[in-house]
Amino acid sequence: MTTQTLATMTALPTAREDRPTLAVVEVTRSRPDRPEYHAKVQTLNATVVDAGTDGGWTVVRLAAADLDPADLLDLTDSADAVVIVGGEDIDPRFYGAHSGYEGETVHFTDADAGQIALVQRAAERGTPLLGICRGLQIINVALGGDLVQHIDDGIHRNVGVPIDEILSTHAVVLRSTSTLAAALGDTRISVQSAHHQSVGRLGAGLTPVATAPDGLVEAVEHRTAPITGVQWHPEAPDAPAAQLPLLLASLQIALTRSEAARAA
Repeated sequence: MTTQTLATMTALPTAREDRPTLAVVEVTRSRPDRPEYHAKVQTLNATVVDAGTDGGWTVVRLAAADLDPADLLDLTDSADAVVIVGGEDIDPRFYGAHSGYEGETVHFTDADAGQIALVQRAAERGTPLLGICRGLQIINVALGGDLVQHIDDGIHRNVGVPIDEILSTHAVVLRSTSTLAAALGDTRISVQSAHHQSVGRLGAGLTPVATAPDGLVEAVEHRTAPITGVQWHPEAPDAPAAQLPLLLASLQIALTRSEAARAA
């Protein structure tokens, strides 16, 4: 394992044999040009790590842009489940589109490539995977879908405010037959979001299972693999407290079912 690999890997806590391993994969651990944004993202990502640890996982935190895609796959090869968290826009080349759109952010091409490969491998292996915000979009692009590059300002983020106030609260309706509704115990929930892009053409095997009041897709599930993406931030400070733990618990349920199926 290279020095670079070791420098971008964090394992919490000391591994225990009875704890499954959860890989939490973020974009980058360094944004010196955007300190306020970076601080916000790091706070959200740390919340996912803490919730995973509290929920009985051995958590490995990895920054995809700071690794070669092959190294990211290698480091997550034995992970029992994966969470891909939020961050910058996906390079439009990965879904057949062009740069120059409204609201375009910095792109981290290595992070895109590595996370896309993670989703594709999870779909092949049946590895439980949760995508949050950008993570949902990575799932869709990885499976051949595309993105609406910029949505009108509205309920999905607050504009013209400091970064700490960008998250918007709005309602989401879940499909009653979805795994997501079963995990959260309801079909009508309140969420925190902050995105300017959305799912366009759905990727292979995906089905929409949640919508916002304006009709935008807010969550997707894979029809055969235990892969779920949510466009909102369950790890946000003002999100319902149980939302993130319940989503992580659903990964454990999927893992248990997968292990039982293999043993049968």
